[in-house]
Amino acid sequence: MPWLYYSLKDKHLAWARPWQQAVQAELTALETVHLGQDCFIAPEARLFAEPGRDIRMGNRCMIAAESFIHGPLTLGDEVAINHGCSIDGGRVGIKIGNRTRIANNVTLYAFNHGMALDRPLYQQAVSSLGITIGEDVWIGAQAGVVDGVTIGNHAVVGMGAIVTRDVPDYAIVAGNPARVIGDRRDK
Repeated sequence: MPWLYYSLKDKHLAWARPWQQAVQAELTALETVHLGQDCFIAPEARLFAEPGRDIRMGNRCMIAAESFIHGPLTLGDEVAINHGCSIDGGRVGIKIGNRTRIANNVTLYAFNHGMALDRPLYQQAVSSLGITIGEDVWIGAQAGVVDGVTIGNHAVVGMGAIVTRDVPDYAIVAGNPARVIGDRRDK
């Protein structure tokens, strides 16, 4: 629960800050990860960012335990990725806007395998269009977003939804495949 890091009292931050700095130093020494100020990365998170597939995080971003993250990935400021997420930027990458929250066990895959019948599936070429997620978005637990999708600013993706098409600003989507079921401005 990385959000608890930001509510620690000074006496707890005295040991927590150096511990988090050590976690981040080890990560940035091994991978092409670029961190903003005051980020938190659980030591149990798995980040993979070889050259050309960088992970860039804005200020005050959080990544919880047991998440698997493969760049390219760009996070704005104050983005939270909860535990158990699986995120792969493919070749083109994933961009996530400021103050967006991603619940547990969400999958974001910015690539797709070919399905031609002339050779086995595992030998197919991979395509990548990328994924863009706007600012102030909430993606509910166990939702999935496929390659090529843009989710607009202030949208909400319901728990378990599979997003296969673009989502407008302020839309509330749910289902498989996800469809618009409301608008956040209609209250």
